[in-house]
Amino acid sequence: MESVVLLDADHQEVGSADKAEVHTRTTPLHLAFSCHVFDAEGRVLVTRRSLAKKAWPGVWTNSVCGHPGPGEPRQDAVHRRAEFELGMELDVVQMVIPDFAYRAVDASGVVENEFCPVYFARAASNPDPRPSEVSEHHWVAPQDLVAAVRATPWAFSPWLVFQMQELESRGISYQAPTRNTPDGGREADHA
Repeated sequence: MESVVLLDADHQEVGSADKAEVHTRTTPLHLAFSCHVFDAEGRVLVTRRSLAKKAWPGVWTNSVCGHPGPGEPRQDAVHRRAEFELGMELDVVQMVIPDFAYRAVDASGVVENEFCPVYFARAASNPDPRPSEVSEHHWVAPQDLVAAVRATPWAFSPWLVFQMQELESRGISYQAPTRNTPDGGREADHA
C-alpha cells in the first residue's frame, strides 16, 4: 500500500491515507511533486501516461510525478519515483517552484488536488520506463515542448500546462539545472 500525505489549507501535514482510496471525485489536498528531467544535450523527457492509469490515462506529461510518503523527504521521493517509473537515476535535482499547487478534474470525474513542488533534474542514465506507468517517452527540445503545450494544451496533463504557465510568469528558464542541492540532490525539504 502506498500512502500519501494529507494537508490542510496551509499545506501543513494532517495525516495520511492510502493512495488508491484518495484519488476520487472528492480528492483531499495532499502532497505530491512533479519533475522535469533533462539529458546531457539539454533535451527534456516527456512521457505519455499509461492507459492503465486511473487519472488522465494516455495523456502526455512531464517526466515523472509522484507522492512523498509520510516522513519521506521530497527529493528522496523524486529519486524513488524516477527509478520506479522511468528505470533511471538522477544526479542533479533542483526545486524550481516550491509552492506550486493545483486542482483539476479529468473526464471520468477523478480529481487531482495537490500541493506539488516542481523540480528540474539531470538524467544520470537512460530511461527504461515501466509499461504500467509510461506507454511512450521522447526526448524533446524544451522550446518545442513549450510551443506544443501552448498550441495544444488539451493533449497534455493539466498540471504540465499549469506548470508551464507558472514557470513563464515567474521568469524561470525551462532548462536543465546546473547545480546540485547542498547535499548532492537529496536535501531534507519537508512540507
